[in-house]
Amino acid sequence: MKIWDISRTLSNDFAEWPGDTPFDFRLTRKIADGATVNLGTATMSVHNGTHADARFHFESNDETIERAPLENYFGRAAIVDLTKDFSGGAKDLIQIDMLEPHSTLIREASRLLVKTGVWIDSTVFPKKIPVLAPDVAEWLRARGVKLLGVDLPSMDAIDAKVLQNHHALARAGIVIIESLDLSDVESGVYNFVALPLKIAGGDGAPVRAIVWRE
Repeated sequence: MKIWDISRTLSNDFAEWPGDTPFDFRLTRKIADGATVNLGTATMSVHNGTHADARFHFESNDETIERAPLENYFGRAAIVDLTKDFSGGAKDLIQIDMLEPHSTLIREASRLLVKTGVWIDSTVFPKKIPVLAPDVAEWLRARGVKLLGVDLPSMDAIDAKVLQNHHALARAGIVIIESLDLSDVESGVYNFVALPLKIAGGDGAPVRAIVWRE
């Protein structure tokens, strides 16, 4: 069995969303200093690194992360490689015509992970990211997609004031995974799991995302 870890590594130099709480890990007790164990503590935003968004993140009366149905976060997933579309930096929308050639795989898997290759270095926050075209969420719903993951820090533009794609995906019944690391995986269908931590009242949660093939 081959396993690919598609989670970004959390470290003290991880680039947080501008204005959000940075990730910070430190040892509060050390064996080298005479303690019985090494003991670490961390402070972080739940949106640092690879994470699931709860609907409560963008709608105050909606579902918090501990209530999210877990069956959405594991099963078969189609990875679609769009790096050629975004390699030049000219395009800023993930459009249906980019996804259409992979429609059979998407229908088969019901979970979609989109690889853009735009955010390579996790220590440098991107100035601009591609986002979904307005009609993509409904197109995905019609093909049975229940989870969408991207290798980007958000489904919406960095300077967005209204999270239109987050809302559109929620209306389509599609859960969100952001900040994946898909650099080492190719297009195709994989087994997938990315379970969010059970945080009471959480607007999101970190996940350890993997894909594998037997």
